[in-house]
Amino acid sequence: MSTPSNPGAVDRAFRAALYAADDDALDTGASLLAADPAAGDEVARRGREFVASAWQRGWQPADVVRIVRRELGEVHAGLVTALIRAQAPDDRPRGRRWAAQLGELPAGEPAPADRFSHATAVLELYRLLLRLPSLEPLDEPSGNPAVRPRTESRMLTRIRALLAKAEATAFPEEAEALSAKAQELMARHSIDEALLAARAPADAPGADTPGACRIGVEPPYEQAKAVLLDAVATANHCRAVWNESLGFSTVVGFESDLEAVELLYASLLVQATTAMTRAEAAVAAPSAGARARERGKAGGRRRTKPFRQSFLAAYAHHIGTRLAAAAGTQVTEDLLPVLASRDVAVTDRLDRMFPQTTTTRLRGVSDEAGWTEGARAADRAQLRARPPLR
Repeated sequence: MSTPSNPGAVDRAFRAALYAADDDALDTGASLLAADPAAGDEVARRGREFVASAWQRGWQPADVVRIVRRELGEVHAGLVTALIRAQAPDDRPRGRRWAAQLGELPAGEPAPADRFSHATAVLELYRLLLRLPSLEPLDEPSGNPAVRPRTESRMLTRIRALLAKAEATAFPEEAEALSAKAQELMARHSIDEALLAARAPADAPGADTPGACRIGVEPPYEQAKAVLLDAVATANHCRAVWNESLGFSTVVGFESDLEAVELLYASLLVQATTAMTRAEAAVAAPSAGARARERGKAGGRRRTKPFRQSFLAAYAHHIGTRLAAAAGTQVTEDLLPVLASRDVAVTDRLDRMFPQTTTTRLRGVSDEAGWTEGARAADRAQLRARPPLR
């Protein structure tokens, strides 16, 4: 037999815990919730309201799960995932990218079994949700719903499969062939979208307009990773703005190019991490007994962070150079006006979203061997210039 909850107990718990930073207040709130066996439904309803409030402040499902996991942990990620799923039926339709994020929500760790620990985790989560800052809203481009979704789905499925095989194979020649094929498919898709948009009247229903997406830039070495993402975005006619404190970059561009950036960045990051691990092992292996005695095990451990930071910085820099050179050879003169108009549209959207931005310099690049090996890895990365636009 169930008993009604006492809303006053929930209110007292929230007042005690959500607006104070100290653990004593959190313990007080958790004790109040744990003492009310029927508080679960009311607490869950309040949680769904916190999630809906996050959407109003510009957050998206993947953003919320990422920040919760980063700031709190897997248990809290599981709790917020359950809240997001529970709130979704009451939400308005938000577009294909949002729906994909809902479909990809992780399971997370099971919630604590005892009531006090569970109440503590819930209040920690709600306190974080309450304090989330406002973000730039990401309105998905409308596109042409009559022809785009199904074609994009098939194309992305093929590209993802090819890149997954390229990242998993131990044979460089096979990886090169698979990556080249994936690049070809991305290029074809982007070309088709650009030409289709160029032929359509600017005021036609469903006319293509720039959109934006957020891509997580996870620690460690997030600054070098942000530089890599910026290079990939620039090469694919997009612009990226990094939010260091919240751990993501916002990429602005046309939808087909945003998809290319997401896929290529993820693939290059996997390639860079694999190459870094191998290079680090090779450099760490002593070439002679004297070198081993000079450096020693402790020295090797101290060198790991500078090596990896320098490796990824060099990798990002050289990949950017390669992509920029490839981009300069892809465009025929007759298509310059088409691409220029799209660049103007992307820049205009970026300026409206981020009227003020600053630049930053790479920090912690001090290991010569790491820089050298990162540059070599970038030169070996599986890239292929897009064919000229026709």
